[in-house]
Amino acid sequence: MASTTVSSSLSGSNSIACGPRRSADEPYSSEQIASFGLCAEHLPRHLAVIMDGNGRWAQARGLPRIEGHRRGVATVRNIIECCSRLCMQQLTLYCFSSENWKRPVLEQRLLMQLLEQYLVEERAEIMRQNLQFAVIGRREALGEGVNREIDRTYAAASENTGMRLCLAINYGSRSEIADAVQSIAREVAAGRLDPESINESTIEAHLYTAGMPDPDLVIRTAGEMRISNYLLWQISYAELWVTDKCWPDFGKEELFAALNNFAQRDRRFGGLSN
Repeated sequence: MASTTVSSSLSGSNSIACGPRRSADEPYSSEQIASFGLCAEHLPRHLAVIMDGNGRWAQARGLPRIEGHRRGVATVRNIIECCSRLCMQQLTLYCFSSENWKRPVLEQRLLMQLLEQYLVEERAEIMRQNLQFAVIGRREALGEGVNREIDRTYAAASENTGMRLCLAINYGSRSEIADAVQSIAREVAAGRLDPESINESTIEAHLYTAGMPDPDLVIRTAGEMRISNYLLWQISYAELWVTDKCWPDFGKEELFAALNNFAQRDRRFGGLSN
């Protein structure tokens, strides 16, 4: 099995080639993208999403919380396909945080079962859409079944060349940074790294996301105005967009609204506008 502490290895290259698909799933043309009110030249390269509100969506309808998570899987499927057809380079989804272990044991167990089921049932879709596949987070706590299906999906998608789908599972950014610091410290102790040479690039190379582009846009659903320990290093200059819609109700209309808003941002990265 791949390393269980940090990210598993990336499949494919960093370049995107929208590979063979069924005709219904061809990449959107520039004309189609324009019809959505978007501009192909101003789409984010990497979109990160905090999928929030599944439980609240269910409770508001008198349903068990797990039903909200099940409904959220359908949203995941739709958003992945849409982002893939927009030829984004990467989509990262916050599936299960390291803080989610504070939830009731039954909900934890059901979420792990749902995740394992998702990996089995969506593997064919990952292949059909030519998606690269990655997982970031501490895998050792996920259990044998989930880790087995993660490894099987990696193996199946190892030669795919399309959009990278990255799942953040048992992920916490502070843990990621702590793991990176420990890894760097071990290299210093072994004499392989000069402490004076450590810089931002050194740290980035030891994060779970090594080799991935930083997110350009972070979307959060369910109206919460916080980052929740998600990609803290990587989103230093990301644009943020929050909707009151819970994740099960998040669709293409909301996605396109976020992307349209992103296209209008003046991204100066600390500099001045031209």
